[in-house]
Amino acid sequence: MRMTRSVDSVQFLPFLTTDVNNLSWLSYGALKGNGTLIVVNAVGAVLQTLYILVYLHYCHRKRAVLLQTAILLGVLVLGFGYFWLLVPDLETRLQQLGLFCSVFTISMYLSPLADLAKVIQSKSTQRLSFSLTIATLLSSASWTLYGFRLNDPYIVVPNLPGILTSFIRLWLFWKYSPRARQELSVSTSLREFT
Repeated sequence: MRMTRSVDSVQFLPFLTTDVNNLSWLSYGALKGNGTLIVVNAVGAVLQTLYILVYLHYCHRKRAVLLQTAILLGVLVLGFGYFWLLVPDLETRLQQLGLFCSVFTISMYLSPLADLAKVIQSKSTQRLSFSLTIATLLSSASWTLYGFRLNDPYIVVPNLPGILTSFIRLWLFWKYSPRARQELSVSTSLREFT
């Protein structure tokens, strides 16, 4: 973005939803008194907020971006108000917030499935990021192991789809690698020739 001074085809929603995800897990960590969850998600929330500010700086459609941000912030404030003010029992609050965080994280991991269908149709991984796939796999696996260590299903369960979708994407990178595309092109040409 900085080099082109434009957001080009970079989508805004992933920055925003990841920020909300970090803030939600930060609240869960604070409620649980877990320093690792607090530190990791506080750093994540700060970084995502910086990404959002950079995006806003280079975006030409500031009104639409600010509207999306305001709506999601409103939902976040209402959610926090509900969890912190209307759910008096600490254990119930922890369970409900854990469930919310889990569902939100699962939806984030499963949202790129539409892109996977397009990759299969086009037989090209051009729209996938290999480095992001590796980062997602390592992050999901780390959080899953950490969740097992804490015996916390709210941390374990939402990260399993991240591992699964990462392996699917790695398989697509293998299946539709440049070498595989070249072999596919040769076999298609041979079929057309005969």
